[in-house]
Amino acid sequence: MNASNTTLSLEAAQALLGHARSACAERGFAATIAITDAGGHLRAFERADSAPFLTAEVAMDKAWTAASFGMSTHQWNQYMGEPTVAPLGGHPRLMAVGGGVPIILDGQLAGGIGISGGTAAQDHEAAEAALRALGLLA
Repeated sequence: MNASNTTLSLEAAQALLGHARSACAERGFAATIAITDAGGHLRAFERADSAPFLTAEVAMDKAWTAASFGMSTHQWNQYMGEPTVAPLGGHPRLMAVGGGVPIILDGQLAGGIGISGGTAAQDHEAAEAALRALGLLA
């Protein structure tokens, strides 16, 4: 999916942040949440007081990865086994761990959300729940 001129407003990014925070709490973990625009630039961010410091960089890279190709980060684990794709694993921002999901607004890629703090499955579920709450999930 190609980046578009579709822009996620700051108000929408902050609302998504709140839904993501709630989704993480419902699943029992404290997290760092990053939201980017379609170009992978940080739009909204927060790190829970008890979230480990490494989660900050991981969440931002998950959001960046989801926005860069318009696909969820957990899919990259499968692709890394393909010899023609494996070299991308050396990219310093590519995060092939669940928890990054593209943001779809009006049928167009508008950014990515990255959550880090739970398991990869918990991070992914929380991201999808937050997007679903605002109608931003493909």
